[in-house]
Amino acid sequence: MRIATITNWAYGATVCLTIACGVVMIMASKADDVKRQTVEQRQQFDSLTEDLDAKAWAQSDLARLYVVKHDPQILSDYRQEEGTLKKSEMHLQKLRDNGASDVELALLREGLTILDQLQDEQQAALSSMAQGDPAQAVAQLYSPAYEQDLERAQNQFDHFRQLLDRRIIATVQEATHKSKTLRTASEIMVGLTALLFLFVLGFILKRRVLRPVVRLSDVVHRLASQDYAVETPNFNQIDEIGDMAQAIHIFRENGLARQRLEKERDADWAVRELLARMTQRLQGCENFADVINVAGLFAPNVAPGIAGRLYILDRDPWQMRCVAEWLDPEGDSQPFETDACWAIRRGQSHPPVSGEPDISCYHLPPSCAHRALCVPLIAQGEAIGLLSFQNVTLEKAPARAYLELMAEALGLALANQRLRDALLEKALFDPLTGLRNRHHLDDTLRTQMAQAARNNEPVSCLMIDIDHFKAINDRYGHEAGDEVIKSVAGIVKRAVRDGGLAFRYGGEEFLALLAGQDEEAAFACASEIHREVHTLSVRYGLTEIGPVDVSIGIASYPQHAQSDTLLRAADVALYRAKELGRSRIVSFGMLKEA
Repeated sequence: MRIATITNWAYGATVCLTIACGVVMIMASKADDVKRQTVEQRQQFDSLTEDLDAKAWAQSDLARLYVVKHDPQILSDYRQEEGTLKKSEMHLQKLRDNGASDVELALLREGLTILDQLQDEQQAALSSMAQGDPAQAVAQLYSPAYEQDLERAQNQFDHFRQLLDRRIIATVQEATHKSKTLRTASEIMVGLTALLFLFVLGFILKRRVLRPVVRLSDVVHRLASQDYAVETPNFNQIDEIGDMAQAIHIFRENGLARQRLEKERDADWAVRELLARMTQRLQGCENFADVINVAGLFAPNVAPGIAGRLYILDRDPWQMRCVAEWLDPEGDSQPFETDACWAIRRGQSHPPVSGEPDISCYHLPPSCAHRALCVPLIAQGEAIGLLSFQNVTLEKAPARAYLELMAEALGLALANQRLRDALLEKALFDPLTGLRNRHHLDDTLRTQMAQAARNNEPVSCLMIDIDHFKAINDRYGHEAGDEVIKSVAGIVKRAVRDGGLAFRYGGEEFLALLAGQDEEAAFACASEIHREVHTLSVRYGLTEIGPVDVSIGIASYPQHAQSDTLLRAADVALYRAKELGRSRIVSFGMLKEA
């Protein structure tokens, strides 16, 4: 039987005994109430009968005194005493004594009847006085019969009080005995309740608690010291001790599981350290090639036995291009559209749960699609690449979290490289024309001049300026002027081709460095630029802008200037071309001949 069942039965018995004890106490209290009410009734009846007896004698004395002295004040006092006596009689008649016997009630009624007769005789005497016959009044109030009625009324009330006292004493004794008996029974019930409680408590502590708890306590102490080899006691009893033994058994099993998890955690530390080292290497990468090399080196070690590929998103065309692979993954590494991968579509790993039925990515070979995992490389909410893994089985499922961490680190590194390239492009290239800007010119010129001096090769510089550009801006507006600048920049970029570099030098000025080309080759390039600009047709909205011409100055190294004066020489030649009327080509060599 469960301890809870025993306790419930004991609790029920205790409640019943407590209720019975309460009922007995109420009954004892009622017996005390009866005794108290009886005593109160006795006091009331004694008080009223004694008062009535005293007032009857007092009224009789006033009536006798009046018929003797004929004093009106005495008559007034008599009338007042008569009213008081009537009230006392009425009060006594209204009292109810539930335990009064017929004899007591007969004595009380007879006493009241005698008082009424005495009052009638007193009224008759007063009437005689009023009629002028005082002798008759004295004879009536002092007659032996009148004296006997007074004595008889007093005797009736005395007899009534004696009977009442005997009955009250008997009732009080009976109520007292009943109250004592009930209180004794109540005390016995309280004692039984306490004994029952102590018995149940002792039984539970000794038979069902102490002995099992001692055994369980030893097991708990050993488990607390992480001695999970201890065998837990097998208590099959269906009670709280059995539940406790089961809980301790579960605690031991959990401890063993925790030990296994700690071993797995220790094994995971190596992978985490590998991921930390990979992240550090990614932070030191200078370009995309460095990021790809780091990924190809660390990926096979982070997830041993899991083959995979690294894809990067190309914007033109909009495709995923494979840049690295490891452990010989199945299928080819051809680029594919982003919609072919469900991980790219969903923006999270796919499939979400390994081994569960799910739709496969279309870029994977059917033979390995059910064992594959695709993890998108996300940066600022946009997919910029993809890690595609194969041979991901349920046994290797714990490596999934590390694969996602590796993807997160690679995504961040690729995003940083993309941001770095974007910032570099903004710093070195003109946003309007796409040509290199003047900040890029200094480093490029220094590099090319050093190479030309080392290889003994010529370098030519073209300084190009759009003629009357201010007039174009004033007439057609700045947006039209920007269209002219972009068109001329496109011509300059095409003219220099692979043999040179084009720069936007100023507002409407351009500069071209032609490595390995002398003055003659530079003049041919300048002529091509001048000719194409002259035939250029620029439209802005419905308006045709033109004609557009350029002035070009040429200087060559080492024919016209040294490395530090090449730009200055080209600028002087350009200035001369403007002085001669613009829309022409002037070489620095022409100035020297002139």
